[in-house]
Amino acid sequence: MRPLLCCLGLAVLLGPCLACPSPCSCSTKRNGRLLAECAYKDLQEVPKGLSSNVTILTLSVNRIGWLGQGSFTEVPEVQSLWLGYNQIGVVEPGAFALLVHLKNLDLSHNKIADFPWQDLRNLSSLQILKMNNNRLVGLPRDAFRFLKDLRSLWLNDNELTTLAEGTFDNLPSLSQLQIFNNPFNCSCKVFWLKKWTENTSVSIAQGGSTLCVAPGRLKGRAVTDIPDHHCVAPSVQLTYLSNVDNTVTYDGLTLMLHCSVAGSPLPEIRWKIQTSSRRVEINGPNVARGGNVKQSQERFLVFKNGTMAIPNFSKEDEGIYTCLAVNDVGMRDVSVNVALAGSENPAEDLLRDDPQASHLGGRSCYKGDEMDLSSGGEKLVIIYHMPRESKNRAGGVVPQVRLGAFLLALGIVLCY
Repeated sequence: MRPLLCCLGLAVLLGPCLACPSPCSCSTKRNGRLLAECAYKDLQEVPKGLSSNVTILTLSVNRIGWLGQGSFTEVPEVQSLWLGYNQIGVVEPGAFALLVHLKNLDLSHNKIADFPWQDLRNLSSLQILKMNNNRLVGLPRDAFRFLKDLRSLWLNDNELTTLAEGTFDNLPSLSQLQIFNNPFNCSCKVFWLKKWTENTSVSIAQGGSTLCVAPGRLKGRAVTDIPDHHCVAPSVQLTYLSNVDNTVTYDGLTLMLHCSVAGSPLPEIRWKIQTSSRRVEINGPNVARGGNVKQSQERFLVFKNGTMAIPNFSKEDEGIYTCLAVNDVGMRDVSVNVALAGSENPAEDLLRDDPQASHLGGRSCYKGDEMDLSSGGEKLVIIYHMPRESKNRAGGVVPQVRLGAFLLALGIVLCY
């Protein structure tokens, strides 16, 4: 009786460790890791009844087509998960989120077009990720942001046409990358990739097979051969239109700023306005040919040529006006801080109080690649008005406004 009880007790102790679904074979490796070998079993789903102590799970070469949120809840300790050569087309969010010990994940040679990239945030121990030979058409810029230990990343043989700049920036341990055999559209959106490959220490397998499919002039050329002159980072110049000096207006002051940009492709012009009471972003012109303005942005008139006009400029409109030049290569911006003053002669006060201040004199503020950006100071435009009287057609007295502008340098240089 006692031997039987001992055997039963031993079975109870070992049972959980050796639990193994009937299609699989399970064994303990010399290093103490528990292997569940379920490859080549014609499985259509992840088998149930796996031991919670499994650290290596092989499910390669089956007919699994779907991974659900609870597919791997029985194996929270798994470190290596091999799922290559299946028919996986659907991966539910959360399928991998709890596998915090995972070091090796192989999902190659499947049919995955959409993947829950947020699951990777919990897999900080991941070292090898194989996503090659799937149907991925894109991935978010921060997909791999939390994978500080990732050493090998396989993305080749997918349907990627572009990659966001910075995709590989947060991978300090990365030593091997495969992105060949993807139909890259070599617009300037992937120009960063050329520059990155020229400066990185990461080994890029078959880099010569990372080819452009479009545009036509670059078809068949390696991504690393994109000509530099096709893609030029933006430069931006912001000018205060001071041609209204000494003019007379009856409708109030109109502030005008002009933003000039250059680059290839030609950058889009965007504006950001920050006043004490609101923040406005304008992505492109809001004044149509007929003069119609979007109701929500009628305070700030933006024209196609890069000019912004603010009619009836008042103290409430004081603040920072930023022009942004954006193209596929990058973004540049330059700002001006506009303030309104009402002194009879603020020029004398301004120059006396700050020897660095000077009349605008048609100067503009420029920002581009050839400028030294390390020594720039903020720019402040002081707009003043001095009322004077004149008679209108009816013989009455009408206040007139004489305008002027000064640039106050708050740093070492006026423009950068």
